[in-house]
Amino acid sequence: MNQYILSILAFVGGIFLAAQGGLNAQLGVLLKNPFLASVVAFFSSCVFALLFVLIRVKSFPSNNQLHQIPFYLWFTGGFFSVIGISLYYYTIPKLGVATMISFGLCGQLIFAVIAGHFGWLNLPTEPITLKRTIGIIAMISGIFIINWK
Repeated sequence: MNQYILSILAFVGGIFLAAQGGLNAQLGVLLKNPFLASVVAFFSSCVFALLFVLIRVKSFPSNNQLHQIPFYLWFTGGFFSVIGISLYYYTIPKLGVATMISFGLCGQLIFAVIAGHFGWLNLPTEPITLKRTIGIIAMISGIFIINWK
């Protein structure tokens, strides 16, 4: 798939994440608990993911392949998802979706640049360059502009 299509898909994914954050934040307010909203969201996500797997996956990993996966990879991503998503659901009703997403994206970008620079999480290394540093400064400046009352 070419870079243009992948960029569009990433952009659309961002739209879906912002929309689900707003919808599930409302659910958290009505349930009076962002963790309950996370349970509902992750349960329904699991149902949809299982449907997609049944429709799209042609072959499954072997028992040997499953045993080669480090133990921590089975749960840490899910743990981080629950914390991150629950924080979204908690902060969106208090900050607004644009403010929360702008701060959330800033945190994601800063972590991604640092993790990429050092190759954390077995990611390909992407050195911090002057261009990336200027981009981060521009994003932080944009967040201040977006949230300036």
